[in-house]
Amino acid sequence: MLGSPALAQTVAITGGTVALGDGSAPIEGGTVVIRDGRIVAAGRGVAVPAGAQTIDASGKWVAPGFVAGFTRLGLVEVDAADAANDTSARRSPYSAAIDVEPGINPGVTAIAVSRIGGVTRAIVAPSTVNMIFAGQGAVIDTGADANAVTMPRAFQFVELGEEGADNAGGSRPAAFVQLRASLDAAQRYARNPAGYDGNSRDALLNHADAAALVPVINGRMPLLVHVEGANDIRNVLRLRKEFPAVKLVLVGAAEGWLVARDIAAAGVPVIASALADLPSSFERVAATQSNIGRMKAAGVRVSIGMIDDNDAMQARYSPQYAGNLVALNKIPGATGLQWGEALAAITSGPADALGMGNEIGSLRAGRRADVVLWDGDPLELSSHAERVWIDGVEQPLVSRQTKLRDRYARPQEGELPKTYER
Repeated sequence: MLGSPALAQTVAITGGTVALGDGSAPIEGGTVVIRDGRIVAAGRGVAVPAGAQTIDASGKWVAPGFVAGFTRLGLVEVDAADAANDTSARRSPYSAAIDVEPGINPGVTAIAVSRIGGVTRAIVAPSTVNMIFAGQGAVIDTGADANAVTMPRAFQFVELGEEGADNAGGSRPAAFVQLRASLDAAQRYARNPAGYDGNSRDALLNHADAAALVPVINGRMPLLVHVEGANDIRNVLRLRKEFPAVKLVLVGAAEGWLVARDIAAAGVPVIASALADLPSSFERVAATQSNIGRMKAAGVRVSIGMIDDNDAMQARYSPQYAGNLVALNKIPGATGLQWGEALAAITSGPADALGMGNEIGSLRAGRRADVVLWDGDPLELSSHAERVWIDGVEQPLVSRQTKLRDRYARPQEGELPKTYER
């Protein structure tokens, strides 16, 4: 369940170029009004309420905070240290029942770094080890407080394709059998929880895992499925005939452009990797940076995620990837996104994919006030976030890295370690 935004004063950000994040073009000379943690209005001709704190954004940009489409943000402090990495549980008897919420640490370095980069929310997923099901992911914010989780148990994550095949015993057929059998087991559990036998040696799912999949088969919880190859995507889409209530979301989809019409016809959203442009594996032979643009042109609801792309540390790369897709239109034969579409791919797009578009991801009235004031175009690498609000509360733009920078940029006598003293 979504928590209530923190109460905050009324703020009016005036005179800037306002980007709503809904796919529309930027609005010059716009105003954004925030009250009690929510967006009151955004656009041109918006009245400034009496008594509001007014911020002059002339010559600057105002945009929704970025929603990192697929990450492990908050689960990792040091990748190579098991004690500081909670993305997976190698020796656990549980899979689908695993809930990342207790593992989200708002104090990890990457959260503050992401906030400084304009990322205000992130979709956080666990990783698989022994089964195709990784567990239940969450949506978090990057605020400088202890309450990071916006929505726990926001989705279930499953691995198919090459990695899923390996987890299931060595083949794609084995992975799809495991998926179908697990969903069947969840249906049996839903019909008769007391009669479900999850303790026998032959049981595919224990009670906890079967119960965790009930919201998936009932359509109350999205099922995020990692697939890259075109044939794997086709097979996933066919599952809709067997389990019509399941709300599928494809993740990765490097070859999605080859089956874009099928994806669009199925109405399945995609959280794709924007930089998957090399045949790095057999399931990515047809990878191209035009993938997202071609899917968008075919009518697919597509946004940007970072699965297997330093997804625990570098959510701040999202605007660079979106900007790359805008620039891609200048290359003959390539297909990118228009500027408004690119911003939506890292704001309202991921939010909509999880059914949270009415809460986060844009500056539409009623949404949570996740707002960033930029010194320039937010999709340009040279631009920097000057001020960040999450739920209407202004956030500090400080991290361990900025503290080190400030400490050593102009050191005073006695501030350096003795090693550096002459």
